[in-house]
Amino acid sequence: MNLDEATRGRIDELIQGSPVTLFMKGNREAPQCGFSAKVISILDDYLGDYQTVDVLSDGEIREGIKIYSSWPTIPQLYVKGEFLGGCDIITEMAGSGELFEALGVDPPEAIVPEIHVQDDAAEALRQAAAQNAEPGQFLHLDVSRDWQTSLSMAAQTSMDIPVEANGVTLMVSRLSAARANGINISLVETTNGKGFKVDNPNAPTLSEMSVQELKALLDAKEDFEFIDVRTPSEFETARISAAVLLDESEYQRLSQLPKETKIVFICHHGPRGVNAAEQFISQGFTNVHNVTGGLDAWSAEIDESVPRY
Repeated sequence: MNLDEATRGRIDELIQGSPVTLFMKGNREAPQCGFSAKVISILDDYLGDYQTVDVLSDGEIREGIKIYSSWPTIPQLYVKGEFLGGCDIITEMAGSGELFEALGVDPPEAIVPEIHVQDDAAEALRQAAAQNAEPGQFLHLDVSRDWQTSLSMAAQTSMDIPVEANGVTLMVSRLSAARANGINISLVETTNGKGFKVDNPNAPTLSEMSVQELKALLDAKEDFEFIDVRTPSEFETARISAAVLLDESEYQRLSQLPKETKIVFICHHGPRGVNAAEQFISQGFTNVHNVTGGLDAWSAEIDESVPRY
């Protein structure tokens, strides 16, 4: 099957539009197939920024990229204009350590993290490993770039660092090692019975900001994202001129920013700002703040010209 020149030209432009381009089903925030989600989870550990192309939204690109690459499946990853591979190849390269060089990323320092496992959790992990492990598999502890922790059974790769903790051997990816350092694993009662609880002292937490601190930031003209999470009608009623209303397009823009970007959320009294901030923290953002007391506190303590309602 031949590829028409118009579609080939569109694909050329997409590939040349970014050093790293992933043709996938869905997008980075919402992958629509397991293979695309797998490659996204790998790339997110290596890169803060890369381009994704949703083939489900464009049938010509979906079929055209298969011909263009001579590769029958999606996802497909291009790096510096060259086709690198699909899900299996990317996964294999990540496990062997080859993906660092391919992406032009320096490998992280190979540290052995300190992990604490409580006695009851250690016994439960040993039992789970004995019951579920297939030959050549080990317990793996991973902490993703957005601070999601997972325990699983998988084969050891050259990227894994063995860690002994209270008689349990855990394989920790070199990419997870710094994020996993100091983790404490315990066993707790849940509504579905006993489960593992992982406390990570490295995970970012929400920082509360006073209206006085906010004023100082604005006066200093410091570079940060100032986001209002109230409704459009509230925004029209009263607002701080420097704030941007959070709508769908603004949400998408923020989600694509570097994870270290400073973001300050404000609502009417505070709770909605907390919810928005926690959502972005769950995406891996590490410098997130909420204005204590919200716009009402700003009106009462800083600028009485902003209406209270």
